[in-house]
Amino acid sequence: MQDFKKEFPVLHKYTYLNTAYSGLMHNSLIEWRRNHDLAYLNNGSLFRDNHHNTTEEIRKSAGSFFNCNEACVALVPNFSYAFNTVLAGLAPRRKVLLLKNDYPNVNEPFERGDFEIVYAEINENLEENIYQAITTSQPEIFAFSIVQYINGIKIDLDFLRKLKEDFPNLLIIADGTQFLGTAVFDFENSGIDIIGASAYKWLLAGYGNGFMLFKKEIVPLLFTQSFKKVAPTEFSKTQEHLMNHFEPGHLNSLSLGSLGHSLQFLITIGQENITAKLMKLSHIAKEKFTEHNLLETKVLLRKTHSTIFNIKGDKEVFNRLKAKNILCSLRGDGIRVSFHFYNSEKDIEGLLTCLKNS
Repeated sequence: MQDFKKEFPVLHKYTYLNTAYSGLMHNSLIEWRRNHDLAYLNNGSLFRDNHHNTTEEIRKSAGSFFNCNEACVALVPNFSYAFNTVLAGLAPRRKVLLLKNDYPNVNEPFERGDFEIVYAEINENLEENIYQAITTSQPEIFAFSIVQYINGIKIDLDFLRKLKEDFPNLLIIADGTQFLGTAVFDFENSGIDIIGASAYKWLLAGYGNGFMLFKKEIVPLLFTQSFKKVAPTEFSKTQEHLMNHFEPGHLNSLSLGSLGHSLQFLITIGQENITAKLMKLSHIAKEKFTEHNLLETKVLLRKTHSTIFNIKGDKEVFNRLKAKNILCSLRGDGIRVSFHFYNSEKDIEGLLTCLKNS
């Protein structure tokens, strides 16, 4: 794969192991955003007229990228907004399975709401824990992050397909923020009913944009108690179920256009190429970190892993890494490092050398 230092200027200054915190801005996106704002500057209200179909094009691009019916794609400012909107459309007092210590913006909306909650443990037996909890407690909803934000444990997507086959009435809702953009993902053929993501991490689209994907058969089940069609007016964008709830009012053409541009940027690199590169980096990183006794047992015992790792180290070690221009994050009881396609084996070796000397 090509050297990306020209496209990502940050890489000239830092060893960037922090995509799980924030993806990088790329030069082609800056150029697109500059042209977008110049068009607004020079054309005023005509700019809005000329960008009338932009959201439809972005929705179509996202649908194609993840294999989702474009009518079932909602464009949103971020995952948390969209996720709370989904919950507002669910009937109350339903039983929900969550993962213990999952991302707070996944668990807390359910915990604050009128739901009965059961939990499954996140450890080396994650899939078995989930299956047992569903068999025993029979929840109606299972909500979770595909990749855990603290330690990078990734749920088996084949397991989710089997789960849906075995429990077809279970509503499966996923946070894909720490996953989408790291591997080819076929939504229609997954076991997931609803998935959303903020796009500023692995999709490299900058802040203020995201999306929610829905299986077609799920859409009529949302907002059944609050939604009714009214006579259209000149200001009505659509009478579609999703758009009324997830895309009210005007949308941010700069932020959402950035999403559309970044999806095209990733297509030019090749989703299969990105997947292969990250699988290789993840394998190498896990081997090296295991050799140096840097990983917790539940990660060591997993067969496969994501591109996010939590390695042993405290704030003092973290500050030493930062002083050496190695960017990462303090998370949980250790230091979180994360690798994207612009990283290399050299970055892993540089990290280990710095840890050895610190």
